[in-house]
Amino acid sequence: MKCLIVAAGQGTRLREKGELKPLIPIKGVPLIERVIANARAGGVEDFFVVTGYHSDELQARLGELSARTDTHITRIYNRAWDRANGVSVLAAKQYIDEPFLLTMCDHLVDPEIFSALIARPVEPDTVTLAVDFNIDNPLNDPEDVTRVKCEGARLKHIGKVIRDFNCFDTGVFLCTPVMFDALIESQARGDDSISGAMNVLAEWGKALVFDIGDRVWVDVDDPVAFAKAEVLLEEGRIK
Repeated sequence: MKCLIVAAGQGTRLREKGELKPLIPIKGVPLIERVIANARAGGVEDFFVVTGYHSDELQARLGELSARTDTHITRIYNRAWDRANGVSVLAAKQYIDEPFLLTMCDHLVDPEIFSALIARPVEPDTVTLAVDFNIDNPLNDPEDVTRVKCEGARLKHIGKVIRDFNCFDTGVFLCTPVMFDALIESQARGDDSISGAMNVLAEWGKALVFDIGDRVWVDVDDPVAFAKAEVLLEEGRIK
């Protein structure tokens, strides 16, 4: 299965660790290299990475990684990299016309999350978000994580500040090309984000959720989360 990775933004909250977030080393390995390795371990064979900020440097490093690890990586440049993350996803529309995984360059997740999503039967014209119902887990920052309200297998609402929620967004999605249609509609409404597209899909009855259970994930987007990820790596709970 193909996997699309969003790696276009500045990552300013991790600037103290390095200029270009996807290339910041954590325990000696760049973040994006760990993301790709985990996805490969979960069964992904083909990668598409959307770059933006300092694109030349990141694309060159991805080329080196591709050659060193014999991994197929298509590099896509998003000229509007300073807009919300949905714009980066939409930049891949011309490259992907089949079911695919979507994740972020700074989310370290258990490879079993990828493999479980790949193993799921793909419902036509839907997007499935992997969610974490363990909302009291100290690994998650409740003030920063994206909140999700779901009913059964259906996603009803998603956002940073919603009050009625029962799980968290892990940043891993099983998509069909309907994701691109939802992004276009969301942008027409003035929301460039992936969450905006998921809310559109919820209105259409096409947004689903997958419970990750006890599997571990961490969004490495600031120094506190970076320190948590280092501990998880030392303990062998993530890779």
